[in-house]
Amino acid sequence: MTDGIHELGVVEDTLYVPMLGRIYASEHCRNILFDEKALELKGRLPAGVVESSTQTQYTYLASASRSANMDRYVADFLKREPDGVVVQLGVGLETTFYRDDNGHTQWYGVDLPHVIDYRRALLPDQERETCIAGDAFEPSWIERVREERPTVPILVTASGLFYYFEEGQVLGLMRMLQGFSDVELLFDTVNKSGMTMMRKKHMKIVGHEDAQMFFYVDSASELVAKIGGAAQVLAEERFYAHIDKSGLKLSTKASMAASDLFGMVKMVHLKL
Repeated sequence: MTDGIHELGVVEDTLYVPMLGRIYASEHCRNILFDEKALELKGRLPAGVVESSTQTQYTYLASASRSANMDRYVADFLKREPDGVVVQLGVGLETTFYRDDNGHTQWYGVDLPHVIDYRRALLPDQERETCIAGDAFEPSWIERVREERPTVPILVTASGLFYYFEEGQVLGLMRMLQGFSDVELLFDTVNKSGMTMMRKKHMKIVGHEDAQMFFYVDSASELVAKIGGAAQVLAEERFYAHIDKSGLKLSTKASMAASDLFGMVKMVHLKL
């Protein structure tokens, strides 16, 4: 592997998928997303990852659309809370910091130790950006963030992460975050039919049919009822509602329209 880092596991290896989506959009669909840092990194990714991709325009742009959606919510949070903290769970090779940083916010990224090692080889920690090696479902990272930033609002993002975990684990994480004041959680998810589609088709197309997927959300209001406490829904929106679809292939537009029509993929924003 490039930069002398060992092979990643099946789930961790999916971190290349969103990077390839951001590269594709930056080269072909800048109306959806432009990511200068992703373009810079293209030549440093393992050659086989870039050259052997079996993705379609739709799957590339599904990843890019997720990044564009995340950007929109992060920008809104930083506008409301310019001194707030952004924590990215499962940070992988995310380049959100380079697109969205406002010049003074503190950013944290959480991922497994060997993923953080690989990230740092490609994306060294920047000023006001701290990577934490650990388990996103254990409290040590949020304890550290609250110790270092005891009173500021926190936006926790989970981009493409929760799919791979059982509902009980995800609910446990959400309840854990309730123990720390002023926390918002932003993540992408699918409904039950969207999960069926991803299991049967999407992950095979992007080359990761061995990655097991579990978590889905039919209704954000039902989810917060399961979380309990004072959890509330700030937003639940269809995935492609704000995506500029001009210039896309007809098949891509049709897939996006079908996804939104049936609410198959969505963004969920919670106050915990």
